Amino acid sequence: MQFLHPTFLYALAALAIPIIIHLFYFRRFKKVYFTNVRFLKEVKEETSARRKLRNLLVLLMRLLALAFLVLAFAQPFIPQDTEVKKGEKNVSIFIDNSFSMNSLSEDVPLLEKARQRARQVIEAYGVEDRFQILTNDFEGRHQRLVSKEDALGLIEEVQTSPAVRELSKVLQRQKQALDLGSNDNKIAYLISDFQRNISDLNRYRDTTFEINLIPLQSVQEKNISIDSCWFDAPVQMINQTNTLVVRIQNHSDQEEDNIRLSLQYDGQVKPVGTLRIPPRASITDTVNMTILQAGWQDAELKITDFPVQFDDTYYFTFNVARQIQVLVINEAEPNKYLDAAFAGVSYFQVTNQSARNISYATLPNYQLIILNGLRQVSTGLGSELQQYVSNGGNVLVFPGASANLASYNGFLTEMKANELERFEVTERSVADINTEEFIFNDVFENQRANLKLPVTQANFKLSNYGSRGEERLLIYRDGNSYLGKYRLERGHLYLCAAPLEESYNNLARSGEIFIPMLYKMAISTAKDQRIAYTIGQDELIEADNRTDGGEIVYKLKGRAEEFIPEQTLTGPKVLLGINNQVRESGFYDLYLRADSTLSRFAFNYDRKESALAYYNETDLGQQLSENMHLIGNTARANLTEVVGERSQGIVLWRWCLILALIFLALETLLLRFWRV
Repeated sequence: MQFLHPTFLYALAALAIPIIIHLFYFRRFKKVYFTNVRFLKEVKEETSARRKLRNLLVLLMRLLALAFLVLAFAQPFIPQDTEVKKGEKNVSIFIDNSFSMNSLSEDVPLLEKARQRARQVIEAYGVEDRFQILTNDFEGRHQRLVSKEDALGLIEEVQTSPAVRELSKVLQRQKQALDLGSNDNKIAYLISDFQRNISDLNRYRDTTFEINLIPLQSVQEKNISIDSCWFDAPVQMINQTNTLVVRIQNHSDQEEDNIRLSLQYDGQVKPVGTLRIPPRASITDTVNMTILQAGWQDAELKITDFPVQFDDTYYFTFNVARQIQVLVINEAEPNKYLDAAFAGVSYFQVTNQSARNISYATLPNYQLIILNGLRQVSTGLGSELQQYVSNGGNVLVFPGASANLASYNGFLTEMKANELERFEVTERSVADINTEEFIFNDVFENQRANLKLPVTQANFKLSNYGSRGEERLLIYRDGNSYLGKYRLERGHLYLCAAPLEESYNNLARSGEIFIPMLYKMAISTAKDQRIAYTIGQDELIEADNRTDGGEIVYKLKGRAEEFIPEQTLTGPKVLLGINNQVRESGFYDLYLRADSTLSRFAFNYDRKESALAYYNETDLGQQLSENMHLIGNTARANLTEVVGERSQGIVLWRWCLILALIFLALETLLLRFWRV
């Protein structure tokens, strides 16, 4: 047994007071007159013995009452398996308010059970202690220590949130708040369902404060979710079938069938079909979409699943351009084959410009720029093209037969591409196609032996630097590159080893190669077009800058909220910082003026919470470090008593006070009813 305030034990010296009173008070003599003294000696002996016994019992009751009263002030306790912390305490309580906490326990949702447990923890501490209430939202107002009464009020305000945090980050946040106080006693509590995908306790190694885990577990671990979706092609086109790929995940240990998938688009709901998903597995399905109009489009994918439904809907948006703009920069006359190739599809719009009269300001408006037979690439043009490609553009280079190698190689070096060497007048045949790359992927149903591949009468030999990262698309029979692809930040450079002129190269007459090559180069992109963002993860989104250098402020508006994001202008783009301001899944419009939508974004809830796989108490016990403790088996226990015993040991002062009152009562009874 130990004492919380051992200095009060000096008050046991006060036990001498009732002893002194006993010695002096009970020795006073009282005269008694008798008319008959015949039995005086016998009565005197009997009365003296009874009085002495009563007096000793009264003295004992007084001593015991005073002793236990002193012990009550010293606050004795029996320590348990954790070290008892004396004095005022800083206490941090994390309440997991993620979507998984909406699952049911035996009687109420886990979130309500967590709030109840948090209240019980606080009740185990004194009014002089300070508290932090923390949730997944990491709100600024929760990053401070408050009184016991204020902490109880904050608990009542905790609601379900889409935010998800790894527990190592939660502990870091708790440590920051606990360090704000002046008390040395720092204690943290984690009240959570301890999902496996967030419970990284083994990564946290700070042992300067005590950590207590209070696990809660639902009665059902079953869920189906739409994990993600994406288009098969990087650019969606009008009046054509666009293939959308959907991934759906089964998070349970049993096979699920009759899962209905539907697509809501353009004001209509289209049933896609029913799915059958093996246990703990994911499947992909395809949905064909026919787009009938240009501009920003939004759509929703939905499945039928119960009871966890936050991940049953997946929102996505995409922008359909009215036309793909192609610019051809010619040294002389426009190439009739290039014009004819794009003229067959009205979706492509070709503009021809002379190398001596280029409008640099319009370059960002084009999705593909073709350099056709230029004798040289000027420094100004090379710089503009480098910026254009870095921002996501595509450039296809057909060098002129009389090309100035110095100007070309200066440009190609800046573009991190292989360089032109000597011009060789030798017939060569293309023998291999890279069908794994996007340009020629899915172009041919089968690569026939009689496929007409390009033949050149002359070509430039290209350098072969491994650091340039060339991806060969068409390869000569001798292994040299005929057409190579290079990535520069967000865009691509395509370099052909031969001029496009028919006297050197018959590529234009190989329609089954030439036509799909140009089309897919025009719609290719080095950066995937984001059709959806994740709340809490994607804190930075990108859009086209439409301010023209003005001071106009961008705004994002959803169904129930509107806010001004953080804004950083980077040339033709603007970076928007979300900073946890998106709280609800759905569609959000970006605008400068309320009557004009510039972009449209889709936000979905984080799918981390979809995997309803938890650590049980045994698994958690294996992750504990020396300063971590598991408070288990709390489903029906009074957590106030459990926490009180863990933080203060088995408290005995109440029993001391009760015993002191009992002995005082016994003294009163002895004095009142024991007459001598």
